[in-house]
Amino acid sequence: MRHVPRPERVTAWHPAVAGITEVFHARFLGHAYPAHTHDTWTLLIVDDGAINYALDRHGHDAAEQVVTLLPPHVVHDGRAATRYGFRKRVLYLDESVLEARLVDASVDTPTLHDPLLRRRIDQLHRALTTPADAFEAESRLAFVGERLRRHLRRQPAGPAPAPDRRLATGLRELIDARTAEGLSLRQAADILHADPSHLVRSFTGAYGLPPHRYLTGRRIDSARRRLLAGEPPAEVAVAVGFHDQSHLSRHFRRYLGATPSRYSASAPTGLAASG
Repeated sequence: MRHVPRPERVTAWHPAVAGITEVFHARFLGHAYPAHTHDTWTLLIVDDGAINYALDRHGHDAAEQVVTLLPPHVVHDGRAATRYGFRKRVLYLDESVLEARLVDASVDTPTLHDPLLRRRIDQLHRALTTPADAFEAESRLAFVGERLRRHLRRQPAGPAPAPDRRLATGLRELIDARTAEGLSLRQAADILHADPSHLVRSFTGAYGLPPHRYLTGRRIDSARRRLLAGEPPAEVAVAVGFHDQSHLSRHFRRYLGATPSRYSASAPTGLAASG
């Protein structure tokens, strides 16, 4: 089959997620990066093609099955490995995710062969494409950061700390109290004096689903009551904590198999909402 190059494209944004300074998605054919540095960590996955680059004057390749981590303030460049170019997704992370003392380890080993880490980075990117899903993105970032630190510290994979039921209960109470206004994972971790990844793991272990899904479910329950009481979907969306009506509709269809408008119009004629 003849390979037809796709047009070049760049998408970049600053997410409302602590620890991530920028998200960058790009498809390039002939672009070559000159030697440069960043003041952040560069976490890169390639979705199509491959990249040749030099880091601290040593040559490396970034390909589809690996994770590439470039440390801050270390010179690197980059170019397509073939004439068909490459497609990549990048996260720029600050030192709240990875501390500066891990730079040397990253220079030595910028290529990480870790399918689970790559899958988690992909899931994080998907969450970041919807700004209203910042709580989910924070949770996914916590696990990505934890695994990156394990690689850089040369820590062998071992059992995670046992879930803490007390932390799980505390997080559920926080979510229940702030369902509409929401909260960040970092806020919850500070309040409960817990490591973010351990907090998410404890909640999931105790209740069988991650905290961001629990929060979404609580908001859906609240939306159902309001919709059956006759409130317009656009007003309901904002009142229960969704970003807008589109955000509500996406999750509502996923949970209930119907749009909010269809759901609110489904009650038999003459029956009042029970609240």
